[in-house]
Amino acid sequence: MGFSDPAELTPLGHAGGRIFTSGGRSLILEDDEIRLVSVGVDIGSSTTHMVLSRIVLKRQDNRYHVTSREVTHESEVLLTPYSDANTLDGDALREFFDRQYALAGVLPEQIDTGALIMTGVAVRRTNSRIIGDVFAQIAGKFVSVSAGDALETQLSAYGSGAVKRSERNRNRTMNIDVGGGTSKIAVCCDGEIQALTAIDVGARIVAFDADGRVTRIEEAARRLAAEAGLTLAIGEVPDADGLSRLIDVMADHLFAAMQSGTPAASTADLLRLEPLPAGPVPDAISFSGGVAEYVYGRDHGDHGDLGPRLAEAIRRRVEGWGPELQIAEQGIRATVVGASQYTVQVSGTTIFVEPTALLPLRNVPVLMPQLPLGDEELDADLIASAIRDELKHFDSMPQDQPVALCYRWEGSATFGRLDAFCRGVVAGMAEWTADGQPLVLVGDGDVGGLIGIHVNEELDLPLPVVSIDGLTLQTFDFIDIGEMLPATGAVPVVIKSLVFPTTAALGREWSDSLPKDGASHPSA
Repeated sequence: MGFSDPAELTPLGHAGGRIFTSGGRSLILEDDEIRLVSVGVDIGSSTTHMVLSRIVLKRQDNRYHVTSREVTHESEVLLTPYSDANTLDGDALREFFDRQYALAGVLPEQIDTGALIMTGVAVRRTNSRIIGDVFAQIAGKFVSVSAGDALETQLSAYGSGAVKRSERNRNRTMNIDVGGGTSKIAVCCDGEIQALTAIDVGARIVAFDADGRVTRIEEAARRLAAEAGLTLAIGEVPDADGLSRLIDVMADHLFAAMQSGTPAASTADLLRLEPLPAGPVPDAISFSGGVAEYVYGRDHGDHGDLGPRLAEAIRRRVEGWGPELQIAEQGIRATVVGASQYTVQVSGTTIFVEPTALLPLRNVPVLMPQLPLGDEELDADLIASAIRDELKHFDSMPQDQPVALCYRWEGSATFGRLDAFCRGVVAGMAEWTADGQPLVLVGDGDVGGLIGIHVNEELDLPLPVVSIDGLTLQTFDFIDIGEMLPATGAVPVVIKSLVFPTTAALGREWSDSLPKDGASHPSA
């Protein structure tokens, strides 16, 4: 997507941009309303599904905001196909998605935007070539997230509505996303994710055929089965009592991971992230993921896995714990409820780009660490540490693309404060920029130019730098940064946000009522 000549820009939904010029941070656009056809795709370790939507955005001040989102098609839930133990079946995936487009009456080339999310074991068992082949026609319009354990935990916490509910109720809400291969646990307080972890407990770590014979055994299942005194073998029907013991062992480890503080060694060995830090028992608890459909009684079918019995064992333990059991806005679809939206902002005039040939940049994920910028004297080491901690959430993101570090500047821009900030940022991002990726900085104030110059000249580092400001971003945003506009020296920025159903922009609030449909879903 190029922005070198504003007259050549085409409407959003054709080439991803809008015609506008900048002046005094205002935008003059072709019209005040944008209509998009959007798709959300989730390819998980156990299940795959998609959602098609029509989104309407209207201009408010200098941004476009979602005013309506109509789901036009929800696919059935497909058991993720594999051609062998370590490779996704691209032909089967292509056939599935082609059928969904046909059922929705939409051609792939009519898609304006979308989000492709890969989660669970699928991230570790496939390669980008297969997915690229499946979505070749529209790949350039997608933001693509390979969601590692930390990022997937965050996605499910937002998608389930737990983050929004913790803000509205001003309490401590825990969301547990129990999928096919792993369970993700997030503690949300006042609209923020305060802590998270993940554990190798899931409904499809063992799978069965119609006769109860084992067809799939994950490594975690072998470890847990050994602890339960159960022998598992492909093609054999496991001992019923031993299978009950296995389910209890799984539920016990998950419940132990939900407790704050240091877990027992046997539980710690199953954790995929650091354990939850010490803290009080949550006020409320909710579930998402495929097993949530059983926890809330929305599904009673047998899909050849441990889902129904695992849900029963989990619910027994939770009911005596203390927190209020709340119903999540989304269950199995918690990580795919966001389909991309586009909003447009323009960076202020205090920007720095070196070399200018870096631009345009496309589909750059936004990193939003909580940086300690309120003190009179800034600590470069603390800033670097906060950035490294946040980068752990990008554990499955390919490092051959830039990441935009978003910061909220506080206080004065003295030389000492700028120097500490820049040194901390460069140190924190060092691993990501080591292979030549540019340092991309995005601020909400008007110090972007000063920061870019300081990194480039005062620190004298051989780093390509893009430092822009005057923008407001949020978690899970992706941005396109266009070329400088010749008349102003500003740069246009297209912002792509995951639109979760519980956001106020959709005019929809979370409800305690169960969904009216009785759709049946396998464990995700």
